[in-house]
Amino acid sequence: MRRLSLGFALVLIGGVAPVAAQKAVEYRAVGDAPAILYDAPAVRGKKLFVAPRGMPFEVVVAIEGWLKVRDRAGDLAWIERRQVSDRRTVVSVATAQVRDKPEENAAVVLEVAADVVLDLVETVQAVPGWVRVRHRDGASGFVRVSQVWGT
Repeated sequence: MRRLSLGFALVLIGGVAPVAAQKAVEYRAVGDAPAILYDAPAVRGKKLFVAPRGMPFEVVVAIEGWLKVRDRAGDLAWIERRQVSDRRTVVSVATAQVRDKPEENAAVVLEVAADVVLDLVETVQAVPGWVRVRHRDGASGFVRVSQVWGT
């Protein structure tokens, strides 16, 4: 007769602790000035990239004075916490249409190219799949969540 490993036997009898609930994804944006991204949480680390003002990131880990962040491409890097704002932004993933209402057939207020940063004004609770955004030039409206990253 073959023996089961202890780990496999625990799984079979339900002895494994339940998986912890996932925490909500946290997004932050680069503050008012461009920021340097590093390969380690130290200014002595290798400089990887200069992120433009307002660029959104997903926060992966926070330690004293530093955030490990993921960009839209999935790349990981470290940024000094002081260079990050609580302001929420999104970035267009392709050409995106900003509409005057959260409806597919609504009038287009603004069309933006890929990689344009927009301020996130609010998530539209009444109409899932849409967010209200504002362009730095003042134009505002609604865009489909599928057309932007950072929500």
